[in-house]
Amino acid sequence: MQYDNIILSSPADGVGAVQLNRPKVLNALNTKTMSEILHAMQAYDADPNIRCMILHGDERAFAAGADIREMSDATAVQMMVRNPFSAWEDMRGIKKPIIAAVSGFALGGGCELAMLCDMIVASETAQFGQPEIKLGLIPGAGGTQRMTKAIGKARTMDIVLTGRNFTAQEAFDLGLVSRIVPAAEWLEGAIKMAKEIASMPAIAVREGKEAILKSFDLSIEMGLEFERKNFYLLLTTDDAHEGMKAFMEKRMPVWKGQ
Repeated sequence: MQYDNIILSSPADGVGAVQLNRPKVLNALNTKTMSEILHAMQAYDADPNIRCMILHGDERAFAAGADIREMSDATAVQMMVRNPFSAWEDMRGIKKPIIAAVSGFALGGGCELAMLCDMIVASETAQFGQPEIKLGLIPGAGGTQRMTKAIGKARTMDIVLTGRNFTAQEAFDLGLVSRIVPAAEWLEGAIKMAKEIASMPAIAVREGKEAILKSFDLSIEMGLEFERKNFYLLLTTDDAHEGMKAFMEKRMPVWKGQ
């Protein structure tokens, strides 16, 4: 498929990357861009040679927000019929890990898109924020929900109701960012992390992601039950037996992905 707003690459073995490519508008997110991201991610998810994904922008911006022109004149009914958030919901079905590599601005929809990913590697100069309140709006793609689950009510209230930006260091301290890297290494840092994940047994990685995400939806009792079932399921895989055998034999395991 030909894409207009994204660029695909494979920066390392087992890693697929999607780059937002609307530099004139700081990678502002519109419906077409989100549709292209989803299509590319689903293709990577179905590709057995890809075991981890990276979503990134450029040095200036991961994504500076939603494309306001697309909704400035729309009515509530028109937006509901368009359902611009359908791609966001479908992204939740991606089984393989997704790392957001953030340099520059990740504001509004850009911040929400980064949070939709499983991990965030941020440049030390990155800026996050949910400034929708300054437009008379609130976040609409998960900003009030994912952020609250990640950093708690009080801090999310501060960020959403003031619309202020916050730094990569603050995001890391709050638990929103996985790793901070030097500004010159923002993409390389994400690639390094993706390579590390891609080198792990693929089925265990997938089940680990699923179990962690389930913790947001289930009680602790139900979550523990789900985790144990996944743990027992993995004991039936060749990779689990290989991993334990290699540990006892003091050698590196050879994963088969089965």
